[in-house]
Amino acid sequence: MISNYIYEKELLPIDHQLQVFIAVAERKNFSRAAEDLHMTQPAVSQYIRSFEESIGVRLLERTNKYVRLNRAGEIAYHHAKEIVGLYSKMHNLVDDLANKASGSLTIGASYTFGEYVLPHILSKLVAEYPSIEPSVTIGNTADIVELVISHQLDVGLIEGHFKEATPLQNENFAEDAMYVVASPIHPLVRKKGRLSIGELSNDLWLLREEGSGTREAAETFFSQSGFRPARVMQFSSTQPIKESVEAGLGISLLSQWAIQKELRHGELKTLPVKGTPFKRNFSIVTNSPFQTKALQVFIDLLKNNEDLTVLNQKNSTNMK
Repeated sequence: MISNYIYEKELLPIDHQLQVFIAVAERKNFSRAAEDLHMTQPAVSQYIRSFEESIGVRLLERTNKYVRLNRAGEIAYHHAKEIVGLYSKMHNLVDDLANKASGSLTIGASYTFGEYVLPHILSKLVAEYPSIEPSVTIGNTADIVELVISHQLDVGLIEGHFKEATPLQNENFAEDAMYVVASPIHPLVRKKGRLSIGELSNDLWLLREEGSGTREAAETFFSQSGFRPARVMQFSSTQPIKESVEAGLGISLLSQWAIQKELRHGELKTLPVKGTPFKRNFSIVTNSPFQTKALQVFIDLLKNNEDLTVLNQKNSTNMK
């Protein structure tokens, strides 16, 4: 599941039909699309008619109750999103030749980095470059990769791996450390010395969904430890996992970034399991050899941001 925190509806001069079509497809309603685009409903209807005529086939099924894409519409919608993304990127690249870093910057991030680290980076970006207008999409690693591939995002910040047969450029930029966490009342919290993972064989493991970088890390950790949990419960985000661990439902393997507040307040405890902290990397993925100035300064912030070092030091202290 993906959360779009900001969604730009600004019309570009050469692709009004595509933007109107995308808005109607996503809102599933002509009136709501017209409101979003600051247009009249008849104008939206005319754009859709013209677009369907230019394609040569009906793209939307209309009744009094709904407007929805048919099969041809689904194909058109997928490519319309890609075309609009490419046009916007081209416009920004050309504009950059004569201007300073500014304009839109579409950022995708997997849940751990996007929810717990990215806000600190964005705060610094906006303070130093007020003319840059970032928008953020949070999703699991697999979804973010697909959106970068289709040019709907300028950059993706992910944990974990993705299929090698992609056009993406991939570069590690930060290290993460993951710990087994449990409720403060877990019977092994006060045990002295390192624990073998076999001592957790009776616990219920609370894990992220398939396609998540956190789930991939957990599977790798289990494989390296020669262990398979007998009982697993799956969640689509990290927050309910933390709440469930705190409530005593089970245990989990989570990033240092995700658990620092709970550890500081004593709501969660780390278990000293052999093989932890489990290390993994955060990566930058892009899909073009050309970068706007806005993207360049953002990537530079990621690579050289002292806040990451400071946060990492605070996290290491909290784990002790």
